[in-house]
Amino acid sequence: MEFRDYVRAIRKGWVIIVVFTLLGIALAALLSIIRTPEYQSTAKVFVSVQSTGSISDLTQGGNFLQNQVKSYADVVNTPIVLQPVIDSLGLDTTVEELSRSVSSASPSDTVIVEITVSDESPDNSAKIANAVAASFEAAVTDLVPTNAEGVTPVKITVLQNASVPAAPFSPNVPLYIVIGALLGLILGLALAITRYVLDTRIRNEHDVEAITDAPIVGGIAFDARTPENPLVLRDDPRSPRAESFRTLRTNLQFVGVGENARSFVLTSSVPGEGKSTTSANLAIAMALSGQQVVIVDADMRKPRIAEYLGVEGSVGLTDVLVGRAQPSDVITRWGDTNLYVLPAGRVPPNPSELLGSTAMVNLIRSLEKSFDVVLFDAPPLLPVTDAAILATKAGGALLMVAAGRAHKNQVRGAVSALTNVGAKVAGVVMTMLPTKGPDSYGYGRYGYSYGYGYGIDEPSQEATLRERKKRDR
Repeated sequence: MEFRDYVRAIRKGWVIIVVFTLLGIALAALLSIIRTPEYQSTAKVFVSVQSTGSISDLTQGGNFLQNQVKSYADVVNTPIVLQPVIDSLGLDTTVEELSRSVSSASPSDTVIVEITVSDESPDNSAKIANAVAASFEAAVTDLVPTNAEGVTPVKITVLQNASVPAAPFSPNVPLYIVIGALLGLILGLALAITRYVLDTRIRNEHDVEAITDAPIVGGIAFDARTPENPLVLRDDPRSPRAESFRTLRTNLQFVGVGENARSFVLTSSVPGEGKSTTSANLAIAMALSGQQVVIVDADMRKPRIAEYLGVEGSVGLTDVLVGRAQPSDVITRWGDTNLYVLPAGRVPPNPSELLGSTAMVNLIRSLEKSFDVVLFDAPPLLPVTDAAILATKAGGALLMVAAGRAHKNQVRGAVSALTNVGAKVAGVVMTMLPTKGPDSYGYGRYGYSYGYGYGIDEPSQEATLRERKKRDR
């Protein structure tokens, strides 16, 4: 993954990250509430050498103490110190239990022993700490033998009595919340990135470029109104979405599919990727540019073009291929435009055989001679072989890829289905591009922007489309 992929994963999973961060904070706060507060109190004792000798003896004694003071600190947690504390204070505990709440330490290069006691009661923590310090003083006096003068060379002096703490040592609420937030954040980030990595859907053009070398010739944004208004070039010709089809029309002029190639098969990997609506709108866009265009509904299984364009579809391509009609008999002009429509006709029992027949080849050549551009709306590639067969007869295939819907293995399978039969993927059209969110690229990425109001260059054709829209209503 590249850095931008991590950024995109974070942007896509920001809700998960926020939820887990808040959950971590909530759990930390709950733990702070339910956990019993503990108080700490510390007493300090000073370890010194008693000597009547010279300064050098005192110095040697001081060096000896610094080396041995850690050993004295270890005595604090032994029964010889803790048992007298239990007896004097009447504690209902054992030496082992008390030892877990008592700790001792000696700061480096000092002869001070710090005795710290933790307890649920602030008063008890101070009492026990002072009692342990006093017991430690007596224990060391008994443990260290006297010298020749009968004096104990090591003296323990209480340097600081333990005081009653004003606030609990644990739980440390701010620290708990910070740790909870960090753990939640890390878990949320890990989950968001893992979810992004495991998501096999096509999200952007980088995913497409990793599958095929075919150029991305256009991008069509998602519009929830498409099922009700599939012909955006007729219903809303000045919209950015309508301009996207004009951009696609322009880009197709630079697709290197051969100088004499005039026919394109529009297909997709699976159903529901906007194949038919793209075919219809692209045909209109090409016709409005002055080209003679014919769109052929070659999806004999689920034909849609006749319905979208509002033409009679009971007789069409099927009748031509079986010899019941001539192309001129069933091709219909769409209003007063340069667009002509050849519907699918009745659904035959053998669509693949008809599309791969000699009659289909002859029809394609005939249409290429009669029209500037021939567009075939074909079925998806993975469920059936119709589109792959047809693409070998035409100039090239335009593969529709729906962002967020098509999966990488599906697109990879669709490309293989075309290349395996010798068909060429002339280009890829990304459909259903999101206009918001981390995977949105904005209309401007494909050559147009919300900042401009686009129209149709030919006023007569614009008027014709408006009149036809009113008539259809």
